[in-house]
Amino acid sequence: MTGKGRWGRAISAAAALSAVAALTVGCSAGNSASSTGSAVSSLPTNFGPPEKTVLNVGVVPAMDSAGFFVALHDGLFAKEGLTIKYTPAVSSETAVTQQLKGQLDISAGNYVSYINEAALDHQPIEIIAEGSIMQQGSQVIFTMPNSKIKSLSQLKGQLLGVNAPGNIDYLLDVSVLAENGVNPKGVDFPSASDTAFKPTDGAIPFPDMAADLASGKIAAATMPEPFASEAEQEYGAVPLADLNQGATTNFPIEGYVVTKSWAAANPNTLKRFLAALEVGQEISDTDRAAVETAFEALNGPQNGEVTAGIAAVMALNTYPIGIDQTRIQRVANVMYQFGLLKQQFNVSSMLLPSNFFNFSQFSSSTGS
Repeated sequence: MTGKGRWGRAISAAAALSAVAALTVGCSAGNSASSTGSAVSSLPTNFGPPEKTVLNVGVVPAMDSAGFFVALHDGLFAKEGLTIKYTPAVSSETAVTQQLKGQLDISAGNYVSYINEAALDHQPIEIIAEGSIMQQGSQVIFTMPNSKIKSLSQLKGQLLGVNAPGNIDYLLDVSVLAENGVNPKGVDFPSASDTAFKPTDGAIPFPDMAADLASGKIAAATMPEPFASEAEQEYGAVPLADLNQGATTNFPIEGYVVTKSWAAANPNTLKRFLAALEVGQEISDTDRAAVETAFEALNGPQNGEVTAGIAAVMALNTYPIGIDQTRIQRVANVMYQFGLLKQQFNVSSMLLPSNFFNFSQFSSSTGS
């Protein structure tokens, strides 16, 4: 998918801010208005009364989740009779644990962690919708300006921070390292055995990543938006490598997941959630201003809130409608290639049945 909304990060300078802001206003006032209005007019749907009206939803507060945050901000879930209690998710692993305990109804996070849960731990989870596809500038390795690391080869023996051990950022990193002739085994990643990261089992919450980089706790950091642009503006972090390259170009990053038992018990609720979410996806892919507004309105940085300055320069992903099995299978295949899976895994067993929901009613570009 090339996508309708390929928004790259601009240079973090005053001139770039004003230029991008002006471009944003022009775009949002033009081509996106009719498609956005058409998408919203499809709600509310008539799927029948929801079995559950108050939903606990854990979502990683990154640009990958733009469809959800736009739907939340624009009242699309409310149109479907749903009240969303949003919690920022530290990682997909913690979200699935909460789902299995019944503490979360729905989560959104990276595919690597979800596939690990299904393939290795045989957890009964189901991907109900795609969230994002990586674009230029949306996932980047950063260093500090005074760092001696000026190339990927100089990461050898250095600590490269990722959000959680063995997750999507780790996979993107090792793929790009290998593609550039660097042995991934020669690069260190945080783990639970590291004293500094033992309290979080080796994870580094995205809101803490830039500060850890600036303090020298890690030598380099892998960050998605908006944390990437925030690191540049607040700490002066400099890009070392864009991860949207080679085998991981246009790579699927995030999806939405429920447990299979939850889906069986709440079919109308799930359809209504999907209807609102997919309209949010459509808006996010065509109306940059709507994404900026939604993230600026979130309550606090820990929940994903960004300033107007960050919103104007952050890179966005593309936001697909529906579920493309071939695309998600790419993730499992690259996981197998780099040893995160010991054997090949067919993702079809963890996808929402194709006859459950008609995604085509929400976009003319379903599955693209």
